[in-house]
Amino acid sequence: MAHVAESTHWYDKSGLPAYEVASKDGSMRPTTLRDARKHGYVPSVTTIIRSASAPALERWKIQQGIMAALTLTREPDESDEAFLARVMRDSQEQGKQAAERGTEIHAAIQGYYEGLLPPDEMHPFVKGVKDQVSGVFGEQDWKAEASFSHPIGFGGKVDLHCPAFVIDFKGKDFGPDDKLEAYDEHAMQLAAYRHGLNLPTASAGIVYFSRNNPGLARVCPVSQEALERGWSMFMALFAYWCAKNKYAP
Repeated sequence: MAHVAESTHWYDKSGLPAYEVASKDGSMRPTTLRDARKHGYVPSVTTIIRSASAPALERWKIQQGIMAALTLTREPDESDEAFLARVMRDSQEQGKQAAERGTEIHAAIQGYYEGLLPPDEMHPFVKGVKDQVSGVFGEQDWKAEASFSHPIGFGGKVDLHCPAFVIDFKGKDFGPDDKLEAYDEHAMQLAAYRHGLNLPTASAGIVYFSRNNPGLARVCPVSQEALERGWSMFMALFAYWCAKNKYAP
């Protein structure tokens, strides 16, 4: 199964992905809020979480902008506005390339847990994640990419889970000496996934894979206390999202 890049995702009430709908000409297009109202689709966990700012992500975007400004050569007689626009385009391109690389690696990891052999280039990335997962969580009967729809009106697709553990994979540029941690948005995501899978007491964690150091991966467990707090925060954001969009699925 191909890995679908993150965007505004929707699910039907049975838990099946409803990322696209048919246009009048028969072609497929991304599902909109209007479509969701019409068909009764529910928003994804990540769509809800994006209602709040993500400080770590915003800091990374700022860093990309600063780096682009430091590395680009200003053209003769280039106005401030033109230079800033070029800096923005360059920094966004860097982010796009990083996201695409992360999606490619994520797809290979997903494929492995679905029983597929990864491409040769992806073997180190997959092995790094596999070794971390088995080393921290033990040998489990893992299920990959399970989707759900929760009765209160949100849905999602979970990277990896078993009855005892819920895992989400994240791509990031890091080295062996870099410190990694799970953030509030990760606690919210994993907490919502636990409830969506009807595993409200399962342990959970983020598995980071390095996009720039093949084979380097690290598990960041999220405590039960953080997951309970994450669920409270997620429910508050869910209420906000419904009120803001005038849609309570």
